[in-house]
Amino acid sequence: MITWLRSLLFNVLWFCAIPLLLIVLLPMLLMSRRVMQYGAKLFTGMTSGLLRFAVGLRWRVIGLEHLPEGPFIIAAKHQSAFDTMVFHLFLSDPVFVLKQELTKLPIYGRMALHAGMISVDRSAGASALRHLVLETRAAAANGSQIIIFPQGTRTAPGQHVPYQPGVAAMYKNTGLPVVPCALNTGMFWGRRTFLKHPGVMTIKFLEPIQPGLARAEFMERLETVIEQETDLLCGFSGDAGSPVQHLAVADRKET
Repeated sequence: MITWLRSLLFNVLWFCAIPLLLIVLLPMLLMSRRVMQYGAKLFTGMTSGLLRFAVGLRWRVIGLEHLPEGPFIIAAKHQSAFDTMVFHLFLSDPVFVLKQELTKLPIYGRMALHAGMISVDRSAGASALRHLVLETRAAAANGSQIIIFPQGTRTAPGQHVPYQPGVAAMYKNTGLPVVPCALNTGMFWGRRTFLKHPGVMTIKFLEPIQPGLARAEFMERLETVIEQETDLLCGFSGDAGSPVQHLAVADRKET
């Protein structure tokens, strides 16, 4: 019951704050891409603050020392809506790869494109991959960090979904290192769920995969390190001492 009430408080505050923040963000559509990126940082900071205040949900980042100098690609697990925001709080110029449908949403779509996000038509096949590579190169030329969710969708903790070819095309054709990213955000803010659980979400960067590997070897290494580390963060390793597992279990007992 306590978790339900705290989740209700977050949702009320969040949805009331969004229209007020839009008053600040809308004029940024007339300004530069970098200014729009700052607007995304403001929105994410507001969301993070409300999660901490209303829900008791915090986040931490591990492995920042693995992020290379200059532009690079982040291939991240995707479990929660928070994954599409949090990178704005500690990267200088994050550019997300997102499905084209999101760019058609009122207001958000225009803001995302203005901020330099890469829109991909997932039904376009090979032409979509060519477009993805060209846009990745352009973002890298701006010094951006390009973030892709290689499974192409949100997945529940413990759920296996095949990795899509987009990340391999980016890796092979841009010469950029790829930093694998594991996380456990879905343990606390799940997909299409009202409840937000207190605790500490973890985003963990792993050692970068340098250019030069064959496609099959790259994909196998990427999937292996992300899935193994994500399972550890989510407490699926069989380790009874996992702090994340204890947080999630304790919270579910509370509700």
